[in-house]
Amino acid sequence: MTALITTAILIILVLIILMVIFTFIPVGLWISALAAGVNVGIFTLIGMRLRRVIPSRIVNPLIKAHKAGLGLTVSQLEAHYLAGGNVDKVVNALIAAERAAIPLKFERAAAIDLAGRDVLEAVQMSVNPRVIETPIVSAVAQNGIELKVKARVTVRANIDRLVGGAGEETIIARVGEGIVTSIGSAVSHADVLENPDVVSQTVLNKGLDSGTAFEILSIDIADVDVGKNIGAQLQTDQAEADKRIAQAKAEERRAMAVAREQEMLAKVQEMRAKVVEAEAEVPKALATALREGRLGVMDYYALQNIIADTRMRDNIATTAKGDDQEDKKTEPKK
Repeated sequence: MTALITTAILIILVLIILMVIFTFIPVGLWISALAAGVNVGIFTLIGMRLRRVIPSRIVNPLIKAHKAGLGLTVSQLEAHYLAGGNVDKVVNALIAAERAAIPLKFERAAAIDLAGRDVLEAVQMSVNPRVIETPIVSAVAQNGIELKVKARVTVRANIDRLVGGAGEETIIARVGEGIVTSIGSAVSHADVLENPDVVSQTVLNKGLDSGTAFEILSIDIADVDVGKNIGAQLQTDQAEADKRIAQAKAEERRAMAVAREQEMLAKVQEMRAKVVEAEAEVPKALATALREGRLGVMDYYALQNIIADTRMRDNIATTAKGDDQEDKKTEPKK
């Protein structure tokens, strides 16, 4: 009975040890590598485990590279993996470049991958160019008519400039700037509508792909729409602004005129007050003259008669003038 228990314990311990060994040592992966003709030692796989490298991330791409005829080593792939790169994508990019006869070395592909760019997509774009559609670009010709242009830019990845080269946003911005400049130099918007190829050729000849990770193959104007009459709108706005300025100046002059009128009315009232004051001194002067004998009583009465006669004449003239106005109002129209 004791022997059976001991045997069972030994069997369990052996199974546990075997499970640990097969878990720590990827025997199945090692057998796959040997079957594919890739010479990867078992101790190399154990070393990967110790360096916290997932062996399948290295061995499987190495098998693909070996089958494709690429002379890659375990050290190259492991170094790229430890640097944070995507080994599988780099190997796929190298295989695609080899099939497309594109000169691409492992070091260059690894540098592109570590730079944060999709190296496989770059190789595919080198073989099959991609079309980038720009947003609607608004530009104004010299005659003031707005044109809304949409362009399609055909680009091909430039492998040599992928590291440090500008991206698609720069291409779109430069193309938009070129379209605005080309349309702005046109005398009339009709010239652009008649021959939009002039705009695309002008933009293409400016070398907009310099310093970018792409090579511009063609720029095609996809759509051209006529927008607002910006020139007329600006003239209208300017006329409205001039009108408001003139109104403000007229209001200022009117306010000054009103102030001047009020000032003159105040002066008139002041002068009238002085006249009244002077008229009040007349009786005093007459009394003083009578008292001192410089004016006789008959002279005083003669003066009063003259004043009364003047008032009577004024009343008669005023009455006659009023009668004439009444006659003109009542006279029938012919």
